[in-house]
Amino acid sequence: MPDRLTCLVAAVLAALALPAAAQTGAPVDQGPRNVPEFSPAFPNQTRAPAMESGMRFAVETLADGLVHPWGIAVLPGGGYLVTERAGRLRHLAADGTLGPAIAGVPEVLAQRQGGLLDVALAPDFAESRVIFLSYAKPMGRGRSATAVARAELGADLRRLEAVRDIFVQTPSSPTPAHYGSRVVASGDHVFITTGEHFTARERQFAQHPDKSYGKVMRLTADGDVPADNPFAGDADALGGVWSLGHRNPQGAAIRPSTGALWTLEHGPAGGDELNRIAPGANYGWPVVSYGENYSGRPVGSGAPRRAGFVEPRYYWDPVIAPGGFVFYRGDMFADWEGDILAASLNPGGLVRLRLEGDRVAGEERFFTGEARVRDVAIDRDGALLLLTDARNGAVLRLTPGGG
Repeated sequence: MPDRLTCLVAAVLAALALPAAAQTGAPVDQGPRNVPEFSPAFPNQTRAPAMESGMRFAVETLADGLVHPWGIAVLPGGGYLVTERAGRLRHLAADGTLGPAIAGVPEVLAQRQGGLLDVALAPDFAESRVIFLSYAKPMGRGRSATAVARAELGADLRRLEAVRDIFVQTPSSPTPAHYGSRVVASGDHVFITTGEHFTARERQFAQHPDKSYGKVMRLTADGDVPADNPFAGDADALGGVWSLGHRNPQGAAIRPSTGALWTLEHGPAGGDELNRIAPGANYGWPVVSYGENYSGRPVGSGAPRRAGFVEPRYYWDPVIAPGGFVFYRGDMFADWEGDILAASLNPGGLVRLRLEGDRVAGEERFFTGEARVRDVAIDRDGALLLLTDARNGAVLRLTPGGG
């Protein structure tokens, strides 16, 4: 096992057993704020009370040697699909056998933050074999765009068939960064998060409804625009836009108790956000932010909020650099039912949030700083699956226990 994974396991197993719902009253220890003059809009919008569940994990390394794994999907018949940012889609069997690269994956621009990114199964995958892949699509002359392809996974788990794009971000970008790129297939629709490609000029497009930068897009599984989208039929907007004003949302999930889409997005220095997405809503980037630019200069208006922009349900300052997340459902961690379990890239680890209604009531962190965690999934039996983002990345399976 790699040294960092050994440290990760040791840190997890060192936790002491405490009552499941214990709260300290003080927030999680996380260091000084980047923008201490900003105050939250409502209680517990940031630095909610720390929770101490005392959970100890048994950690199994299902696979290692993966090069910057980005997304994982749990197959209903057993095993998993895992993406590697360099452009490989792999089948991982339940016993840890890692298959060769699956043929038919679209060509990707594997530069900086670009490459093969998320993978999601269609709700009817067991019958249709349909999957969705998000990736950095090369557009010529060094330009690229967030794209999502629909494909059918062959029964032998070795080839994709009927591969075609159902979404390509417009316009293409010269900057291989901030792709967003989480995909959620729900019912008859596919939600796609897109980033704004980072630069001062391009970030402004997050406020332009006629450009698919810094957006949540909502399409049919075939890539058509649903008639009930908020901008459908608007000549001055892209009909697929579901919400706007996002920076770089790399986490997205449907909350089972309500059916609402929530997202996690990277802020600048401070200002990572957890958002409940409403159709047609504007989340403010780059006009407002609870963070500041990496240079120390203010973002946009220099204010954290403004009338007409939707407040984040929660924000972090300093950041956790969020990846994917889930709303937990299962019997294995029954006390966590409905809680958010989120990947953290910096400082790294796993972040747990307890919700009361649509507000965060408490926060707990596990193995902070021990590994860059890119994605979180729930296995068929309720175990947790984590992807560690490294040149020697791994798929970890976490169950309660450990000695």
